[in-house]
Amino acid sequence: MKNYLLLFAKGIAMGAADVVPGVSGGTVAFISGIYDELLRSIASVPEALLQLLRGRIVKAWQTANATFLLVLMSGILTSIFSLARLITWLLAEHPIPVWSFFFGLILVSSHLVAREITRWNWTRFASFVLGIAFAWWITVASPVQWDSDPLSLFLAGAIAICAMILPGISGSFLLVLMGLYAVVLGAVKTLDIAVLAVFAAGCLVGILSFARLLTWLLARWRDLTLAFLVGLMLGSLNKVWPWKQTLTWRTDSHGQQTPLLQDNLLPAQFAQLNGQDAQLWLAILLAIAGVVLVLGLEWLAGRKQQTTGSAA
Repeated sequence: MKNYLLLFAKGIAMGAADVVPGVSGGTVAFISGIYDELLRSIASVPEALLQLLRGRIVKAWQTANATFLLVLMSGILTSIFSLARLITWLLAEHPIPVWSFFFGLILVSSHLVAREITRWNWTRFASFVLGIAFAWWITVASPVQWDSDPLSLFLAGAIAICAMILPGISGSFLLVLMGLYAVVLGAVKTLDIAVLAVFAAGCLVGILSFARLLTWLLARWRDLTLAFLVGLMLGSLNKVWPWKQTLTWRTDSHGQQTPLLQDNLLPAQFAQLNGQDAQLWLAILLAIAGVVLVLGLEWLAGRKQQTTGSAA
């Protein structure tokens, strides 16, 4: 039960991260030590469904690691439906502390992932640079406006869910780029079943396909893949930089103005241009808190492995 509660808590953390445009639930999965198991479990679902059709219920459950997936997904969904309003409010009212926390979290996470690369050479470095360039390009891309018809929602779900399991690339931010973030978040808040069902169907198709690809890449070219993921995480820091100047705005479905294109500023520039406190010391404190949280999770995971090894 203790392990299930801890897994549920990790799901809550992943869901909270996925709600924030610019932060990936895949990053949380990686730093909490469940990333490989998550990918393997998702990739095994089609095989488990075939076994289920043949009447092998127990075997299907074991193949898909269904208990793990159900507990984790319960935490993710609980977080999304309960924290969507809170996180939206925090980002609107206290953006600098929130972004600073995630900046520290992602920065130290990229270091921990990089430590898993067994050997650096020019191919790993090239993959690392490619990851940085891709993430940077995504974060500075100009948003477009997709229609909110069923086909667009389905495709958006398939694309966004792939990003949600990639450390460093935010599915929520891709929804912003597609112009559908407000539509999907509004459906979550109002429980619009029609919109959520179509979006969820796209997510299901996308995640089952992409998880198998990512599992294969990690098994065959683990160092190259990890180097690319580290690059993604570092490149995404451009998006979560706490001090920004809004260049253009967009009007959401409720008629409210929300930032569209933003430019990063130094704290002093931010204070001068906006006439507001840059909250530098609070930002540093929150960034350190993000670092400490990740290092604490790594320490707990290492201690658990040592305990398990001693017991064996």
